Amino acid sequence: MKEVDVVICPPFTALESVSKAIEGTNLRLGAQNMSEHNFGAHTGETCAGMLKEFLVRYVILGHSERRQYQLEGDPLIAKKAAAALAASLKPIVCVGERLEDRESGKTEQVVETQVRGSLAGLTKAQMEEVIIAYEPVWAIGTGKTATTQQAQDVHAFIRRVLTEMFDEPTARRVRIQYGGSVKPNNARELMSQPDVDGALVGGASLTVRDFADIVKNSI
Repeated sequence: MKEVDVVICPPFTALESVSKAIEGTNLRLGAQNMSEHNFGAHTGETCAGMLKEFLVRYVILGHSERRQYQLEGDPLIAKKAAAALAASLKPIVCVGERLEDRESGKTEQVVETQVRGSLAGLTKAQMEEVIIAYEPVWAIGTGKTATTQQAQDVHAFIRRVLTEMFDEPTARRVRIQYGGSVKPNNARELMSQPDVDGALVGGASLTVRDFADIVKNSI
């Protein structure tokens, strides 16, 4: 039986209470975003140092919603990833194509651009501390899920890109998660793929039973 790392990423306002609730357990705490800046005059920003006060170990960066609604681009995400790593936080860097990208055959082009741009400037050692989450935008909150083969194909492609950027041993050590309408009934099949190393769970995480079953089906 393999071990499963479980990370809970609540909104900023719940970090303190969740931190206390999971104290002494094998659950880990993550944040949904962070600033690229360190301490300083950046009103309204939440920097890595603030997150660490609540024992945060992970941080989601470049989620598709932030790319779409906050217009966050790859250069900004790369700065955030570097800031997170400098503070010993593990970035979960999200990449993924829209429906029109997939339908026009641009999935690999879009994903490669995001991977290279969002991870620009990282060393091999830093890259081994990064988690990549492939989240096809067309499958987030829509009830649609990439087929097992579609997910595997893109994950394998991402690993090839990482091999070109760094080297094969580094690429093999990077965890690549799938995110996009992951549910208890599809988790086991998705997790069985050779290049799918975990799941970035969205809506299903709001139901305790569903989230627990996804974790069980990932073993």
